[in-house]
Amino acid sequence: MTLPPSPLQSARAAAWAQSGSAWVLALAALLSAPTAALATPAPRGATVSAVLAEVRAARAPAFLINVWATWCDPCREEMPDLLRFYRAHRGAGLRLVLLSADDEDAGQEIQKLLADAAAQAGWSSPLDATVYLKQDGDMAFINALDPGWGGALPATFLFDRDGRRVQSWLAPVTYDQLERAVAPRLTKPRRDAKRTTQTTRRKP
Repeated sequence: MTLPPSPLQSARAAAWAQSGSAWVLALAALLSAPTAALATPAPRGATVSAVLAEVRAARAPAFLINVWATWCDPCREEMPDLLRFYRAHRGAGLRLVLLSADDEDAGQEIQKLLADAAAQAGWSSPLDATVYLKQDGDMAFINALDPGWGGALPATFLFDRDGRRVQSWLAPVTYDQLERAVAPRLTKPRRDAKRTTQTTRRKP
C-alpha cells in the first residue's frame, strides 16, 4: 500500500511544480556566484523537542521559530524582513531560530540563501540566529509547534519567556506584523527617560 504524502512533502511538491525551471536556474546562478563575505551559521540537525527545550531554557522575552525551506518561494521572499526585524531587536532580548525543512544535504544552499537574505536585511556582522535542520517526522514536527498548522511553509511561531506559544503566523509574516506583535514584549523603559519625567514633574 502506498502511503499518502506527508504535509511537508505535499508542500514541497507544490512548490517545485509552481517554481519549475526558473527556480532551478536561479539556484544554479546563486551557487555559482562568489561566496558572500557575510558569515552565516552552518545548519545543525535537531529534533523539535530539542528546539522547544532551547526555547524554555533561554527565558527570552520573545522567541521566534521560523520554519522554512530553500525550495519555498514565499520563504525566501519573507526572509529579509524577518532578519531585518531580528537585527533591529536582538539587543532587546529577541531570539530567533530558523528551522529548515530541507534535506540533510542542503547545508550549502541554506547558508548561501541566508547570506543573501542577511545582506538584503542590512547585516554587516555575522548572522547570529540559530539554524537547524529538522530531524522529526512531519506530524511530530507539526503537532509540537501548533496542532492547527497544516504544514504549509513558511510558518512562524512566537513563544514567551515561559516557553509558551502565544502566536502563530501560518503564512509569510511581514516586518509590520512582527513589530505589532513582538516589539511590545521587548520594550523596556529607558532610565534616562524616567529621570527626565521625574525632573519635569518637579518643575513648578
